[in-house]
Amino acid sequence: MERDLPSVKSWKSLVKRRNNPQDGGKSSWKMKPVMALMCTVLLIFWYKTTNIQYEQTEFEETDYPFEMAKESEPVSEKLKGLPFGIIQPRSDLELKPLWSSSTLRSKGGELMNRNLLAMPVGLKQKDNVDSLVQKFLPANFTVILFHYDGNMDQWWDLEWSSKAIHIVAHNQTKWWFAKRFLHPDIVSIYDYVFLWDEDLGVENFNPQKYLRIVKAAGLEISQPALHPNSTEVHHRITVRSRTKVFHRRVYDSRGNMKCSIASEGPPCTGFVEGMAPVFSRSAWFCTWNLIQNDLVHGWGMDMKLGYCAQGDRSKKVGIVDSEYIFHQGIQTLGGSGYPDKKNSARSGVSRRRGSPTFDSRTEIRRQSTWELQTFKERWNRAVEEDKNWVDRSSSTRNRIGNNGRFKRSSVISSLLQRQAKETTK
Repeated sequence: MERDLPSVKSWKSLVKRRNNPQDGGKSSWKMKPVMALMCTVLLIFWYKTTNIQYEQTEFEETDYPFEMAKESEPVSEKLKGLPFGIIQPRSDLELKPLWSSSTLRSKGGELMNRNLLAMPVGLKQKDNVDSLVQKFLPANFTVILFHYDGNMDQWWDLEWSSKAIHIVAHNQTKWWFAKRFLHPDIVSIYDYVFLWDEDLGVENFNPQKYLRIVKAAGLEISQPALHPNSTEVHHRITVRSRTKVFHRRVYDSRGNMKCSIASEGPPCTGFVEGMAPVFSRSAWFCTWNLIQNDLVHGWGMDMKLGYCAQGDRSKKVGIVDSEYIFHQGIQTLGGSGYPDKKNSARSGVSRRRGSPTFDSRTEIRRQSTWELQTFKERWNRAVEEDKNWVDRSSSTRNRIGNNGRFKRSSVISSLLQRQAKETTK
């Protein structure tokens, strides 16, 4: 043991060498190239790692807009029983034949463009729907029809019917179907979602040209302009301009709604109507969350769609003039029928007085008006309760920079937190 211990002289000599700057300088000078090399390697490693993380983040934000990854966080606990690589969180509406691995539309090849046309349809509008769908088929659209009158079997004689998706639910609206069957995870492969009514004339409309204009203009939410002679024109901004390819605002001094250069909100700018809206993938993710599950008529929602435009609604929302449609204004949903006791009492209809039928449009309009008021109240209450939300419309843009409460996607985060709490109950 004594041989292993250093002597007192050796300890003293070591201390002298440490305290001698001339002797220590030579060794430290030899270490400098090594330290420099190590620092360089560490910097390269740090740069590569940071760059990879940045690229991965960009990729995830492209595939899952509006921080969709956060939506899966509460669900992760429920998926612990599965190996991560087997999880398929999304789906699509492509039909899969039993005898092939490809879809019916792709015919063995990968489609470069994926777009969806979804419509509520009734048998009375069969001919018009046929003409409309024929416009979209050459552009490789997936077609989904929501049959609100229950008459699905009488559509099979159309050549394209077997390639479309048919969903039947009696007397349900477009927004009811959309909320239940167009979940963002289901339609995430589609670049654009066309959620149209059935009574639109498309003689002057080409979907391929339309999409080229939308992409070039950077429109996240759009609609084709209406022919000036359309049966129903509710807002001047939707009327076609003969001199423009597309427009984002309207100037109109007629009526109660004065649209001037100072107007910064709908329906003067940042507005599309509910009859023929077209949504980008990201805009639809936001819109689907905006649709209220129980307010099926969608009244009032058109005034709020601009908040889903992925930016300034006065720039991201627009009307395409060169590809326009004709709105026939034919109302078939609901039809006419015998009133039940409740409706009979409310509408003043008595079958014993010789009035065996009544126009259900009156009841539908009454319900729509109630839903409009309810939607407004919910919006105002949500704005008041969400202390982190700031109106990002152009009229309040100057206040956003000075507001320390602003957080990105706070509306989505709050909504997802509430959904997570409801699912855990």
